[in-house]
Amino acid sequence: MSDAADNYPAWMSSIASAARTIHLEMYIIHEDEVGLEFAEILMRQARRGVRVRVVYDWLGGILRASRRYWQRLREAGVEVRCFNPPQLDSPLGWLSRDHRKVIVVDGRTAFVTGLCIGQMWRGYPERGIGPWRDTGVEIRGPAVADIEWAFADVWAATGRPIRDEEVPSREDMATAGEVDLRVIASVPNTAGLYRLDNIVAALARHSLWLSDAYFVGVSSYVQALRAAALDGVDVRLLVPGSTDIPILRAVSRAGYQPLLEAGVRVFEWNGTMMHAKTAVADGMWARVGSTNLNIASWIGNYELDVAIEDAGVARTMQEMFLRDLENSTEVVLSTKNRVALVDARPRKQRRDRQVHAGSVSRAGRGTIRIGYTVGAALTEHRLLGHAEAKITAAAGLLLLLIALLSWFWPLVLTIPVSIFCVWLSVSLFIRTGQLYFRKNRQGNSPENIEEKTSSQDPRK
Repeated sequence: MSDAADNYPAWMSSIASAARTIHLEMYIIHEDEVGLEFAEILMRQARRGVRVRVVYDWLGGILRASRRYWQRLREAGVEVRCFNPPQLDSPLGWLSRDHRKVIVVDGRTAFVTGLCIGQMWRGYPERGIGPWRDTGVEIRGPAVADIEWAFADVWAATGRPIRDEEVPSREDMATAGEVDLRVIASVPNTAGLYRLDNIVAALARHSLWLSDAYFVGVSSYVQALRAAALDGVDVRLLVPGSTDIPILRAVSRAGYQPLLEAGVRVFEWNGTMMHAKTAVADGMWARVGSTNLNIASWIGNYELDVAIEDAGVARTMQEMFLRDLENSTEVVLSTKNRVALVDARPRKQRRDRQVHAGSVSRAGRGTIRIGYTVGAALTEHRLLGHAEAKITAAAGLLLLLIALLSWFWPLVLTIPVSIFCVWLSVSLFIRTGQLYFRKNRQGNSPENIEEKTSSQDPRK
């Protein structure tokens, strides 16, 4: 399903028909016209006796919805949990986010998408702003059980878990079609989809077409795409021409040159925002979900995607991709070996390209890319392109500024560093106390006492 015009009505219809459970895991829910529509449906179903569970991400929810919004849901009987708010004993724990966009109804129907809940996905016709471009899929059959277990895993991370008997098993669910698919529920530090994306790039023989909202290629994946293109694979990458994170466009463009030099074709979307995270390879394999092609999604977040092996689905994805290219501008290398647009087609007016805070409010993505480039410049472990000169110059200027601040105004740096060190110290002391408490509690448990007594029995 393409865009909110297809996805939202299907979501709402399925939620409205729920008889037992609704599980909604969403990185961002906006308190706008769309968010209020979904809230009304969820509250109505909860009042009818349907078990409604909602998980939203703390970072994704900042300034998107008020406490009153969540309180209204809770008062209506909706179970609402916030994923991973900052904690005193975990100063850096907030870096891991729940970036999934999933809805499961009655354990029978699931929606896996790149869309969040917000008006920008519908657009603002009265202001001349078009909808965000995105993709989602509806799933039935045994795979829904895998999605339910993935939801249960996150629900358990935020509080009391769902009882096992409430989560359906694959064996109890009838096959609903002939499409082969696999649910890829990524969790931090596992890199499951990262490995898969590299494998697909290595195995593709004819074509590999990618759409991504926040592309920040890491070395191994860039090399995988380059190797595929050099082997004659038709590799294409579609990214936003305008984005809700302005700095990210420059960061993404800094990584184009190595791809373009190897024959990878890069296109920038001319609409409001390209937010889809999709891939289609060799007309047989496709991927749809929440994972972006950057290290934060691959390594740091809870993500959920589906990998589909079906010629019909892949053909549909290819057709969607080709339609998207009709509203895109290709990026090429100029005669001076610089990144440039292939034609002079004017983009839409600036007000048409305005975007609002979306599903990635993370300048950390850019930081990762900058760090990668600077590291390469200092260690000389790979050849840098001309487009990365701006990053190395900016990094050098930033380091010089830090040096000057520490020389002339040392308190500007030492006070924040000291505060952060105190926070780290307190968190470590808290963690130490928790470990000792856990050890003492386990040591005094009846099981451990019995075990120690048995081990001291002279007859053994």
